[in-house]
Amino acid sequence: MSARERRATADDVHELAAAMPHSVVTHYDSGVTVYAVGGKSFVFFRNPRPDAVDPVTKERYSDVIVLWVPSEADKQALVQDTSTPFFTTAHFDGHTSVLVRASRLAELTRTELAEVVQDAWLCRASRRRADDWLAAHPPR
Repeated sequence: MSARERRATADDVHELAAAMPHSVVTHYDSGVTVYAVGGKSFVFFRNPRPDAVDPVTKERYSDVIVLWVPSEADKQALVQDTSTPFFTTAHFDGHTSVLVRASRLAELTRTELAEVVQDAWLCRASRRRADDWLAAHPPR
């Protein structure tokens, strides 16, 4: 991490997701927040569920964020890399998304998080919207 980069936060997830073109945010009474593009969610903060629990206390995690990924291969690359905080559960088998706890986002830089949020948006946006965004943001 360079001196200019800082660690990621849950606020960064909100900021990055909301900044993507045509992003629509919905806040539900249950505490769930969903970011969508073209009616398709790409990031959501979910409520505590029985599939994501602390291995010691068995308490449900209250800070799980779901992010879509482009493919099963991308998902496996993230969850199998022990240097990242990403994980999955059996509930998400066959679903191209990864989970991350907000409390572990500081294991990523804001730049790393931005890449994952942008990829989530790109894989859920229409081809035209994705192509337009990619043309305006060429890889460095």
